[in-house]
Amino acid sequence: MTQTAFNLPDIEKRMRASIEALKRELSGLRTGRASANLLDPVQVMVYGSRMPLNQVASVSVPEARMISVQVWDRSNVMAVDKAIREANLGLNPIMDGQVLRLPIPALTADRRNEFVKLAHKYAEHSRVSVRNVRREGMDLLKKLEKDGKMSEDDHHKNSAKVQELTDKLIKEIDQLLAQKEVDIQKV
Repeated sequence: MTQTAFNLPDIEKRMRASIEALKRELSGLRTGRASANLLDPVQVMVYGSRMPLNQVASVSVPEARMISVQVWDRSNVMAVDKAIREANLGLNPIMDGQVLRLPIPALTADRRNEFVKLAHKYAEHSRVSVRNVRREGMDLLKKLEKDGKMSEDDHHKNSAKVQELTDKLIKEIDQLLAQKEVDIQKV
């Protein structure tokens, strides 16, 4: 961090970015209901490069336990099918021309537990990111005080603000995780 001035809104923005990433990761975890977000992590190998699924097909949810993937280019249907199968989402596409239908099977208890563990892993990664931003902010405060650009009182006051923000966002991460666990465990 090459900043020369303390900027709390910038620190909060960087911390919130890790929470947004967590929300995207959690939205991709299955809960037993069909959701177009379930296919967000799928990357398809087409035209010599990896592309997100939503750039080669449209995804819709025609009913509660079915996802429909309309592939735009007929030559990419097999690549999309392969990408979905290899994404380890527990989905087996059924080909119908340029449309892939993905029936959403009920989750087994073991699969639910796997998803809960994965959600915990995502949440811990997000917590670490928030703490890293906190550490960088605290290091900057120490440097500013050491260089005489900030008084000791300002250092302590700003340190308290950074810690308060960190605690608030860690609590938000924990709430997101708890809600996702409830969603995954619902039968």
